[in-house]
Amino acid sequence: MLTNPLGLLALLGIPAVLAIHFLQRKAVELPVSTLFLLERTQRDAASGRRFDRLIPSIPLWMQLLAVLLLTWFLVEPRYPKSGTVQRVAVVLDSSASMTVSRQEAIKRLTDALPSLKGSAETLELTVLESVPTRPRIYSGTSIDDFKTALEKWNPRDGMNDPTSSLRLARSLVSSDGSVIYLTDTPSVDSDGEPIPLPFNARILSAGKPVENAGFTGVTFSLEEGALVWKAMVRNYGTAPAERTWSLQSSQGATEPRAFSIAPGALVNLQAAFPKGAENVRIVLSADAFALDDVLPLVAPAAKPLNLFTNTSPAFASLTEKLLKSLESAAPVNDAATADLAIASYDPLDPVLPDGNSIIFVEDSTSAGTYLRGGIVAEPDRLLDGLNWQSLLVRETIQLDRTPTDRVLLWQEKRPLIFVRDVPATVEKPAFRQLRFNFDLRLSNALQQPAFIVLLHRFAETIREAKVAHVSANLETNQPLTLTAAPGVPLLVKAIDPTGKNALRPGTGSHTPGDPGFLTVTQGDKPLLTAALHFADTREADFSACAPVSDLGKLGATTTERHTKPDPYWQIWLMLLLAALLASWKFTKAKGNNRSSEIPAVS
Repeated sequence: MLTNPLGLLALLGIPAVLAIHFLQRKAVELPVSTLFLLERTQRDAASGRRFDRLIPSIPLWMQLLAVLLLTWFLVEPRYPKSGTVQRVAVVLDSSASMTVSRQEAIKRLTDALPSLKGSAETLELTVLESVPTRPRIYSGTSIDDFKTALEKWNPRDGMNDPTSSLRLARSLVSSDGSVIYLTDTPSVDSDGEPIPLPFNARILSAGKPVENAGFTGVTFSLEEGALVWKAMVRNYGTAPAERTWSLQSSQGATEPRAFSIAPGALVNLQAAFPKGAENVRIVLSADAFALDDVLPLVAPAAKPLNLFTNTSPAFASLTEKLLKSLESAAPVNDAATADLAIASYDPLDPVLPDGNSIIFVEDSTSAGTYLRGGIVAEPDRLLDGLNWQSLLVRETIQLDRTPTDRVLLWQEKRPLIFVRDVPATVEKPAFRQLRFNFDLRLSNALQQPAFIVLLHRFAETIREAKVAHVSANLETNQPLTLTAAPGVPLLVKAIDPTGKNALRPGTGSHTPGDPGFLTVTQGDKPLLTAALHFADTREADFSACAPVSDLGKLGATTTERHTKPDPYWQIWLMLLLAALLASWKFTKAKGNNRSSEIPAVS
């Protein structure tokens, strides 16, 4: 193969040499008195500076040979080595925005395969996703199977860092192989220049800015006894968008309603949720990015939380407020059926519940001085972001505390709030208690925002641990945690927004990557009914997409690795020198002979 095709320009020396030999030197006119010299001088004087027939000569052939040899040197010929393998690892950007440029990216990558193979006998391909926990998409040497695997690739993830996958790809192909990152959004610095990828990887980006407007989220509220949904639509593009939306369900569809949205603006859509309808979805008129054009909906319903109160009348107002503020909470009169109990500790009646409970100290015999010292909160999810520094507490009796109790809040050495987790036994299931080690009435805890937030957080942990049905509107690729009975398998079913086609299931810990509906059952007991919508605003914004490629930098290194230089270059060099010397020698000899043949003037 020729590594420097521009060297072929040296062949222009051939017409130049021929042109020189076509032009013959004009003879010098000398008057002579002897006629026998005319025949000898007639040939040289027959033509002037014009094209004439080409007269073969040794200098001509030597000069042509020199041009050919010089051209051979300039094109830098190389010969393939036997048994060579070019290893290429491709890391695919699995973010959802790749759905727009996927076909173009696949075409550009497959078109580049011949140049990636170069002079190697075999091209070995490995395809990974940018999420390192995913299995390999392809590994082998078949170009057709490689294309088939890429056609089945379905990017649905959010924004992710490909560094781990690039590291793995480099380890698979070693330092001699090539690593390519196929994406639609190249990373650039503050000046707009592409940032080099780690592990000497090359980038191939097929993205381009496109106009897109889609849903970003949904909320629900009760208005005049009706459940109302409110969806937000955002225009990510640079031009105003004219769109339509309609509500579709198993009961039918509404007429499309038009609306306008300015560049970068947000628009709220709302309507009443249809009662008894299945597969409810809000559909926008289509654009290039289809994932955020549909918003599946279900009527949200939290797990029911049964509350049992066993406090003195002094805490009646508090328990009533807590009951009203908790979602899907209902009072029960039987402690055995309660999910959460609220109780007060009276030293005259020290019996406390054994199940999940919130316990307050009730000290009617003392009104001690305010406790002194700094308040310190332990790191815990129940206290994240809560400020307790303005809490004032008086000295009261204390609850018993075991070494296994986990203290949440201290004032000096006194625990103010702690959690007790009791493991399960043969007779009783596991339960936990939130204990306030002071009398709320002798403090300003009821005026602290952190206090009511803590109660809600603790109640939600009890709700999460309950095995019950929940109906929720979730996002695609969202972490999913379900509480189920041990030992009984779960049945997961995911369908598209129309309710007809099955979706590719999630990873087990996450919801599927496509919008639709998800149900989870255990035996004959439903655990989850969910609607899945796409709401990743980073992936829906295509303003940073751009076509970039630096695969051309791979050509030189692969050529040197899989080929060898011309082993006979020394011979060609000697021939070039010999041709130049021969041309010079015969040209000089001809000049000398011509001078000796010039007759003398008489």
